[in-house]
Amino acid sequence: MANPREVREVLADLRAEGEEVDGLVAGLPEAEWGRATPAAGWSIAHQIAHLLWTDERAVQSAVDPEGFGREVAAALASPETFVDEGAERGARLAPAELLARWRASRAELLEVLAAQPPGAKLPWYGPPMSVASVATGRLMETWAHGQDVADALGVRRVPTARLRHVARIGVRARDYAYTVHGLTPPAEEFRVELVGPGGEEWVFGPAGAAQRVSGTAWDFCLLVTQRAHPDDVSLVAVGADAERWLGIAQSFAGPAGAGRAPGEVRR
Repeated sequence: MANPREVREVLADLRAEGEEVDGLVAGLPEAEWGRATPAAGWSIAHQIAHLLWTDERAVQSAVDPEGFGREVAAALASPETFVDEGAERGARLAPAELLARWRASRAELLEVLAAQPPGAKLPWYGPPMSVASVATGRLMETWAHGQDVADALGVRRVPTARLRHVARIGVRARDYAYTVHGLTPPAEEFRVELVGPGGEEWVFGPAGAAQRVSGTAWDFCLLVTQRAHPDDVSLVAVGADAERWLGIAQSFAGPAGAGRAPGEVRR
């Protein structure tokens, strides 16, 4: 269980991540919101609408669990389309209204999560999640969809220490990535050694593990969020299982994504 200080830290990082992505779109002319992003069929408006929709669902899970349960039932009834449908509804809004609603939802989410009692578990589209896990998941999604927006605009973002949250989810989702591809997860833990934006070392897993992955945190986070093809990152895998993982890794729930094609991300 995360302690109150850790929860405050991840909420502060979630706030900062939202503000960074907000800065990418705040001054965009209205026509630019229709610019295509690397996600097939999704414009910049779709990306922000998706963040709005998921933030609103996270708030609902805390303040209206029964209503959220109905949302989960609707998602189960159309598992292949409900995410796109949520983004499409928001993308129809005028950009100024969409941005205003996203800002309000971000603020409300931070307030609601900060008010949860220690040890609280919130329902989600799977097992219930702790407050820290909900906030970390929202940060990961905000960073990943923000990367789609940045790529659409040709903006190069500066990596921050907030990537540690994304990397941690990517490591913890290893078994899920195998399962969603119909594969049996390896029994042994992997060692993941990453270099953070400031040169710091972020290490996950036992030192003596036979299966190992190393490289920069930036490349690892691009890979596990499927914002870069394995051929376009400089990660090193030692061991057949670790190498296979790099080909299927995903930090997000739901079906395995198509990911980026080789060459889409320029280093």
